[in-house]
Amino acid sequence: MHELSITRYIDAPADKVWDVMANRQEEWWCPKPWSITLIEQDRRPGGRSAMIMHGPNGEEMPQDGVFLAWDEGRRFAATDAFDVDLVPSGPFMIGIWEVVPEGPGTRYTATARHWTEEARNQHAEMGFETGWGLCADQLQEICERG
Repeated sequence: MHELSITRYIDAPADKVWDVMANRQEEWWCPKPWSITLIEQDRRPGGRSAMIMHGPNGEEMPQDGVFLAWDEGRRFAATDAFDVDLVPSGPFMIGIWEVVPEGPGTRYTATARHWTEEARNQHAEMGFETGWGLCADQLQEICERG
């Protein structure tokens, strides 16, 4: 499997981490100074997952795909391999975000699975570890803030 992954222990209960992760994406799911605008989040397998990432210099990167899984309180997964009309769109990855209770806190893990080693390496070179790590840090900060 051609996978990249980030994990964090978050000193907050899993239900709180899930709530922030699922319902407050605009606050954490883009490394600052970038931001996102959610277009649609149809939270069910086959539902549309669409957003626009905005860069500090006016860059816009549309992200459009579908949810493959939505397991309330535990994990969600989405892909850009096709859209809601099942039109292939040149797959790059499957993203999986999950929370698992760990002692008094939560283990957060975000994983990107790629079709090829080349795509995995491209994602790593694009700054996966830094970018997704900053997102995890932002999620952690919001959840632990109280």
